[in-house]
Amino acid sequence: MSLFDDLNLRGLIAQTSNADTLKDFLQHPQTVYCGFDPTAGSLHIGHLVPLLMLKRFYDAGHNVIALVGGATGAIGDPSFKATERTLNTLDTVAGFAGELESQIEQLMRPHLGCELKLVNNNDWFRDINIIAFFRDIGKHFSVNEMMRRESVKQRLERPDVGISFTEFSYTLLQSYDFVRLNRDHSCTLQIGGNDQWGNIVSGIDLTRRINQAKVDGLTLPLITKSDGTKFGKTETGTVWLDAKKTSPYSFYQFWLNIADSDVYPMLGYYTFLTPEQIASIKQCDKSSNHKPIAQRILAEQITEFVHGKAALQSAQRMSQALFSSDAGVQELTLEEFQQLELDGLPCVRIDPHETVANVLVKSQFASSLTKARDLIKAGAIRINGEPAEDKALGHFFALFDQYWLLQRGKKHFYLLKK
Repeated sequence: MSLFDDLNLRGLIAQTSNADTLKDFLQHPQTVYCGFDPTAGSLHIGHLVPLLMLKRFYDAGHNVIALVGGATGAIGDPSFKATERTLNTLDTVAGFAGELESQIEQLMRPHLGCELKLVNNNDWFRDINIIAFFRDIGKHFSVNEMMRRESVKQRLERPDVGISFTEFSYTLLQSYDFVRLNRDHSCTLQIGGNDQWGNIVSGIDLTRRINQAKVDGLTLPLITKSDGTKFGKTETGTVWLDAKKTSPYSFYQFWLNIADSDVYPMLGYYTFLTPEQIASIKQCDKSSNHKPIAQRILAEQITEFVHGKAALQSAQRMSQALFSSDAGVQELTLEEFQQLELDGLPCVRIDPHETVANVLVKSQFASSLTKARDLIKAGAIRINGEPAEDKALGHFFALFDQYWLLQRGKKHFYLLKK
């Protein structure tokens, strides 16, 4: 199957600059780039789809470039943003850019080897002459045309918000990125989210005008759930790719808990399973009387891609220890308890002199001391996997001399820390 057909079957093509010829265009080796602005010190799972797209292009024989917007990130892309961005300081942007470069390098090198080219657009913008830029680049942009762009129109239609010249000029910077990458690296295709379509089209036109080169663009759809809401947010917030912001355990659990109605499209977006394999998994789940396997396959594939095999095995071991009666929490490592403390379970510091009954009330596992004692007598409460007694918490051995895992029933946990 051709790359174009594979992307089409997965639903990964939203818009293209040249739909009629793109399939033939991709039959020959191209150089493809995708940009990532440093608005935070980590990428999140929304960025995974374009990163995985770079891997798909690489596997199909193309060259790939990841661009970190050290310059554009200092301006902020206004595309479909309801209000003006709050600008970060230049030092903050530079710090974020450095973190993203390291993260992309660490994430993609195992999958692309030394074929990944990583660039930062601050390398060509930091010394640019502003007069020369407006004379040589700005003259190619029609303000009338830019104002007709949907992302700009939406802001102009809100007079209480509007759009500053700073954000209005963002498209000039991103367009010039395409000119430079085409000139310096023979880049012929830009990919990005569907909200980037206007910027990509401007870059195509500017590259044609300045370099007299034909280049193309392709956008990916906005990833949404079956109810139409944006995918990638949880009750606790963004799912980050940085293990220090979202632990591998919570990352794994996020994918494991995706709704049945969403999981099969996500297998297409986020894994390298073939469309035929995904259809087979769906059919297997449909005809089986057991728990669907799609979520487990998705969680395993994407956790291993982002965090590696050892982190996947750790997340599986933690899940087994918490949710299987056959596994013991005492087998978990200190690092795994630190993951649970970060974002895996509710965690509070507790005085070891507190009684278990008091702790149950404070953790809201019981509504009163009487009910707490009843739960303890009924054997419904465990500490570190063992039946609890209504004694001081310090009576029970603290794992790694600092943690107690409080459990009510089979699925309710609370992490207590000295």
